[in-house]
Amino acid sequence: MKQEEKYKIIAVTGATASGKTARAIEIAREWNAEIVSYDSRQFYEKMDIGTAKPTADELSQAVHHFIGHLPIERDYSIGEYEKDALECIEEIHSRGKNVVMVGGSGLYLQAVECGIDDFPDVPQSVREQLNDMWKEKGLEYIQTLLKEKDPVYYEKVDTKNPRRVLRALEVCEASGRAYSSFLGVKKNSRPFYIEKVYMDMPREELYKRIDRRVDMMMEAGLLEEVKSLLPYRHTNAMQSVGYREFFDYFDGKITLEEAVDKVKQNSRNYAKRQVTWFTRH
Repeated sequence: MKQEEKYKIIAVTGATASGKTARAIEIAREWNAEIVSYDSRQFYEKMDIGTAKPTADELSQAVHHFIGHLPIERDYSIGEYEKDALECIEEIHSRGKNVVMVGGSGLYLQAVECGIDDFPDVPQSVREQLNDMWKEKGLEYIQTLLKEKDPVYYEKVDTKNPRRVLRALEVCEASGRAYSSFLGVKKNSRPFYIEKVYMDMPREELYKRIDRRVDMMMEAGLLEEVKSLLPYRHTNAMQSVGYREFFDYFDGKITLEEAVDKVKQNSRNYAKRQVTWFTRH
């Protein structure tokens, strides 16, 4: 299908705390559009403050999809999101509406734009072996292992999220190839093209906004939210920045101030990776 025969989707991209939500709503209101989120941290119910979900007022200004639609214990793959998002986009388009996408999970946007990459099947024995290794030797050990096997992906991935590290290692072990070698290969044809609006700002200003937002989250009740969700601390969803940093606090290993400082630092690190991703894609 030629470019001129395709319809346009606008995707607002950028780092956390860069103002993506407000810009997406502004575009949606001006452009007769509905918003499709590609922020994997905001898919889950009850995780509201720590993921900076749109407020009730923001949600009322434009129709949003994929916000708080999953239970925390639900594992939701990129492949499932790709399928669901494409169906949602087509349904919105069939009603004569435009689509604005917004979020911070670059791989999820890429899945919608051109399809997910074809990864090899991972034997259950490999998965169990790596999982046992993580439990016995700790996160730092599997981080080092990933750095050795795939230094390219190591620089992109949230290395504090054990599920992401383990997934990459599974593919490395099963294929004998770097996980990153499978990325960006598949290109599926779509009936639309995506025009990206990148929310750029000086790094120093972005980091100040991140620190300020974490303080505001604490004032809004983030600590109480995390405490209420501790029964789900083992889930993939709860390995997100803004939640996992408080586990050691509730276990009595660090102070509250140290936990908040970790949230700020990890959020800045996450933003740095997002900037790298979105300026390259």
